[in-house]
Amino acid sequence: MPVADRLPLPLQVTEGPQKGPGGDGSIMAHPVSAFQAAYISIEVLIALVSVPGNILVIWAVKMNQALRDATFCFIVSLAVADVAVGALVIPLAIIINIGPQTEFYSCLMVACPVLILTESSILALLAIAVDRYLRVKIPVRYKSVVTPRRAAVAIACCWIVSFLVGLTPMFGWNNLNKMRRTHELNGSHAEFVIKCQFETVISMEYMVYFNFFVWVLPPLLLMLLIYLEVFNLIRKQLNKKVSSSSNDPQKYYGKELKIAKSLALVLFLFALSWLPLHVLNCITLFCPSCETPHILTYIAIFLTHGNSAMNPIVYAFRIKKFRTAFLQIWNQYFCCKTTKTDSNTIAETVN
Repeated sequence: MPVADRLPLPLQVTEGPQKGPGGDGSIMAHPVSAFQAAYISIEVLIALVSVPGNILVIWAVKMNQALRDATFCFIVSLAVADVAVGALVIPLAIIINIGPQTEFYSCLMVACPVLILTESSILALLAIAVDRYLRVKIPVRYKSVVTPRRAAVAIACCWIVSFLVGLTPMFGWNNLNKMRRTHELNGSHAEFVIKCQFETVISMEYMVYFNFFVWVLPPLLLMLLIYLEVFNLIRKQLNKKVSSSSNDPQKYYGKELKIAKSLALVLFLFALSWLPLHVLNCITLFCPSCETPHILTYIAIFLTHGNSAMNPIVYAFRIKKFRTAFLQIWNQYFCCKTTKTDSNTIAETVN
C-alpha cells in the first residue's frame, strides 16, 4: 500500500485540471520535499534488493531439478508476487507519494495492484503450508496426491482469487459515491479530478471487514494451526521412528523439520510485516478521531514493501538446496573463474 495513500488525509476534490506555471492546463507538479526524497530513496533500495533477489529464486527453481517439487513451485508463485511488488507497486507508490491529480478510476487502478499481490502472497503461503502438512501426514501417497498438474491448478486458482479480491474496489466497493456527495456539497457541477490517495478511493470498510477480516486474518490463523500440526506430527514420527517412504525415517522427518521451520519463518516475517498496517487500518475505521503518528504509518509501509525482499535471504541462509543453487548460478553466470569441473561438482551436490 503506497505510503502517501495510507496517510489520514481528508477527501480532496479538484474542479478540473489545475493550471501549470505555463498556463497550459497541465496538472501542477509539486516540488519533492526532503522527506519525500528520503522516502523515495528507501523505496528504491527495497526494490533493488527485492527484484533481483526474487528473480534469483525463480531462476534457481527453473534450472535445478532438485527444486522442482510442489513446494518450490508455490515458492515461485510467491516470488513472482514479490518481484511485482518491487517492479510495479513500489514505483506506483513513489508516483502517488508525489501527489498527482487524476481521475477517480485512474487512481483506483493504481491502488489495486498491491491488494492483488498481497492476497496472492497469502494464498501462496497457505498452499505451501498445506503442502508441507501433506508431506508429513501422507508421505507414502504424497507424490500421487500432489501431482505437478494439481499444483499448477492450485497456483492458478490462487491468482484468480487474488485478482477477484484485489479488484473488488473496481467493481463498486469504493469511495466514489462519497466523493460525489462531497463534490455536490461544494456546489460544483464540473467534472472533478482528485489528489490520488489510497484512502481517497479505497473504502476502509472494504480494507477491514472484507480484506483483513476475511482474506488476511483467517488464512494467517489457519496457517498457524497447520504448522503447529506439522511440527506435532514430525515430533511424533521422530519419537516413534515409524516406517515411511524413506529408508531412513529419522533422516526423512529431520529434513522435513528443517524445511518446515524455514517456511514457518517466512510466514512469521510476512505476518510481522503486514499486521501493523492492518491494525492501523482498524484504528482508522473504528476510531476516526484517533490520530496515528505519521512515522508509525511510514514504518508500517516500509515493513510491507520490505517483506518482498526478505524471502530470498531466508531461503539462502535456511534452505541448503537454494543456497547451493544460488552458488551454482553465481559460479556459472557471474564468476569468470568458474571451471567446468567446479560447476559439475556443485550440480551434483544439488541433486
